[in-house]
Amino acid sequence: MKRTGILSSFAAAIATVTLAAQHSSCTAYSFQRLPKSTPISNEAVVSSRRTFFQTSSTAAAAAVSLVLTQQLQPANAEVTASTNVLTVGTKAPAFQLPNSRGEGKTSLADLTASKKWTVLYFYPGAFTSGCTLEARGFQRDIEKYRALNAQIVGVSVDSVEKNAQFCTSEGLDFYMLTDAGGVVSKTYGSALSVPGFGTFSNRQTYLIDPKGNLRWVFMDVESHVPRHSAQVLEKLAELQESA
Repeated sequence: MKRTGILSSFAAAIATVTLAAQHSSCTAYSFQRLPKSTPISNEAVVSSRRTFFQTSSTAAAAAVSLVLTQQLQPANAEVTASTNVLTVGTKAPAFQLPNSRGEGKTSLADLTASKKWTVLYFYPGAFTSGCTLEARGFQRDIEKYRALNAQIVGVSVDSVEKNAQFCTSEGLDFYMLTDAGGVVSKTYGSALSVPGFGTFSNRQTYLIDPKGNLRWVFMDVESHVPRHSAQVLEKLAELQESA
């Protein structure tokens, strides 16, 4: 696809989602008309602002997801994908990020200390259609992962609060990590920077063995989200058999 086609498609995706975000955000950030004598509490103001920003971040992630779904190749200086590529067989980069369970931070060392395989999957944003479908796939197969001595951990730039709400809403038996600013996503080569929207985690999955070695990377997850969990399970079983 030519550069002009890329920009046009991306602009259309952004415009579509932004329009929906503006409508829902304005609704979320406005109060019902009240009598002049009715006070508005500080709690109501804080709650409304929180809803506004969460809605805006979800809309931005949805726009990124639309771009990925259309399999657009990012144009230089417009949409920038991380160029860092990790080598399979080397140590996975260390990290320590806040988790959605409200238990402080979780590090790679914490994950490997469990002596389990780790399915570390990066996703653009909670509550978007693709990310919801992906999470549901992992949850559906959770017992199969446990049978393979594997744990699932998600990573996105979403806030701890938003990730916690997502896990609760979807009834997930695994947790998410908050990668503020996309620092870890960039380290893993799984970041997508969009001018005006910031940096998001690209949809990629990394398999890390109990010793902390990177054993496999799923780069093109977006084109087969519905069957991604099945592919991960198949690869996990293959890697464990050959170990």
